[in-house]
Amino acid sequence: MAQKIYTFKFLVLVFLLLCFFSYSILAETITGHVMVIDADTLKIGKNRIRLLGIDAPETKQTCFIKNEEWECGKQATIALKKLINSNIVRCETTGKDQYKRYIAECYVINKNINQWLVQNGWAIAYRYYSKKFVDDEKIARINKLGIWQGNFIEPYLYRKKNK
Repeated sequence: MAQKIYTFKFLVLVFLLLCFFSYSILAETITGHVMVIDADTLKIGKNRIRLLGIDAPETKQTCFIKNEEWECGKQATIALKKLINSNIVRCETTGKDQYKRYIAECYVINKNINQWLVQNGWAIAYRYYSKKFVDDEKIARINKLGIWQGNFIEPYLYRKKNK
């Protein structure tokens, strides 16, 4: 019986070590000046980075405020460019997506860019991949910030519809 307990403990330890090392191999920090592709995709050098846990309107996507159409996708991108404002950005990656983009949480002057975009209504919490920014989305929705000023199609549905 004691032998089985030791074997089980050993296997659990091996599993935990493998999880830790596989995560640390995938995790990487990418730092530098950024080119903003859209409100949830950046480029640092040759590295394309998709912001983790958020989904922002596509650049060509429009939204409505009191039945008036406005370019919410462009406005979200402009808001991100203003936030970054030529500063160095640091991205903590967690791996890559199906398009070989890094998935990351990024920071400018120690401000979490992903969280800022959601809190200010320029992106929604991408619940399919993470629940981390759900409370931040509530803040934006309650205060009618960004896309929450009016009506919009969720970005992932917009992409699906406009393939």
